[in-house]
Amino acid sequence: MTRGRFITFEGGEGAGKSTQIRLLADALQRRGIPHLITREPGGTAGAEALRALLLDSNLNWDARAEALLFAAARADHVANLIRPALADGKWVLCDRFLDSSRAYQGGAGGLGDEQVMTLHDIGSDGLLPDCTLLLELDPGTAAQRAAVRDAGASDRIGAKGADYHAMVRDRFRELADKEPRRFVRISGDGSEGDVHARVMHALEPLLALA
Repeated sequence: MTRGRFITFEGGEGAGKSTQIRLLADALQRRGIPHLITREPGGTAGAEALRALLLDSNLNWDARAEALLFAAARADHVANLIRPALADGKWVLCDRFLDSSRAYQGGAGGLGDEQVMTLHDIGSDGLLPDCTLLLELDPGTAAQRAAVRDAGASDRIGAKGADYHAMVRDRFRELADKEPRRFVRISGDGSEGDVHARVMHALEPLLALA
């Protein structure tokens, strides 16, 4: 059986990741490609329990604690959902993965990339996506979208200040520039259909082999 493909969607708050994952899933369904949608933190019962802790606005984790909790959630997610699905030939579409930890805790949180990657090597045996789609959107538009989505109830990380989220955006760009063979930067400007067309174009080489 041919191994499935692991596709991750990254970007700041309000970039449109969830919408584009849904549209890609619809496109794969029409092509008869088996797939599943998942998210980080989350995807398994254990990881969802850790998600609730990580995003609880009443708790105050620092970057180190966040990184450890994210790595633990990811380890469970990889072992119990992602790797088995890939082995079964399914495409796994994931809303955030390792690169969010690298951008948020490693970059904006000041922890550094090496420590985040070490945790990932220990917890998830260094698994990397086949393709990472970085959705990029004007900060003002992204903030407006996030405000509508959250309806005044942002989670603990989403509620951090504009300077923090600016550092996250900058770190995502740095990661994409350093790893151009895995990352594809996708403009989030225009309609949902416009962005979806860019996503499909980026994935053409993998779709041709499906």
